[in-house]
Amino acid sequence: MSRHEKSYLILASLFVASLVVCNLIAQKFVEVDWGMGPVLLSVGALPYPITFLVTDLLSEIHGRKKANHVVWAGFVALAFVMGVLWLGSIFPAASDSPLDSTTYDAAFQGTWRVILASMIAYLCAQFVDIRLFHFWKKITHGRHLWLRNNASTVFSQFLDSALVVAVIFGGDKPLEWIMPTICGLWGFKALVALADTPLLYLGTWAHRKWAPPNEN
Repeated sequence: MSRHEKSYLILASLFVASLVVCNLIAQKFVEVDWGMGPVLLSVGALPYPITFLVTDLLSEIHGRKKANHVVWAGFVALAFVMGVLWLGSIFPAASDSPLDSTTYDAAFQGTWRVILASMIAYLCAQFVDIRLFHFWKKITHGRHLWLRNNASTVFSQFLDSALVVAVIFGGDKPLEWIMPTICGLWGFKALVALADTPLLYLGTWAHRKWAPPNEN
C-alpha cells in the first residue's frame, strides 16, 4: 500500500470515527449564550465539525469521487451502529447487569426522529460541502485554499444545523425558538470551521511531504 493510499485510509477512519461518536454523545445538551440568549447545544456538535475538515482534506488531496465514497461509508457505518444499539435495547438487562435497560435506553437510544434528522442532515450537508469545495476550486483555479474551505463549510454547516433543528423540533417549537437555536448551533460550527483553516493547510502540507505525487 502506497503512502497516498495510507493517507486516504487514515482520513477515512478519522471521518467515520468522528461521525459515529458525535451521534453516540448527541443525547447530552449544554446551554450556551451567543449574545442572542441561551440556546441548547448538543455535545455531539463538538466532534462533528471534524468531519467537514476531513472531507475538505479528502477533496483537496484525493479528489471529489473518493470524498463522496467516504461520505457514503460513514452513512453505512452510522446506520450499522444505530441498528446494533437498537438491537441491544430489545433484550432486557440481567438483574446483576452493571447497566440496566433504562440507563441504556437513555444513553444510546435516541428517538427515530432524531436519528432520521441526523442522517438526512448529514448526507445533504456533506455532499453540498464537497460540491461547493470543488466549485470554488474551479473558480479560483486551485488557489486560495482558505476560501474554498470556509465558503463551502460555513454554508453546508448552516444547512446541516437548519435541517437537524427543523426535522427534530419543527411543529413542536415556535419559530422564535427555532431560529435562535439554528443560529446558535450554526455559529458554533462556523467558528470551528474558521478555526480549522490552519489545520487544513497543515494537513495538505504534511501529505505533500509524507506522500509526494510521484510516490506509489
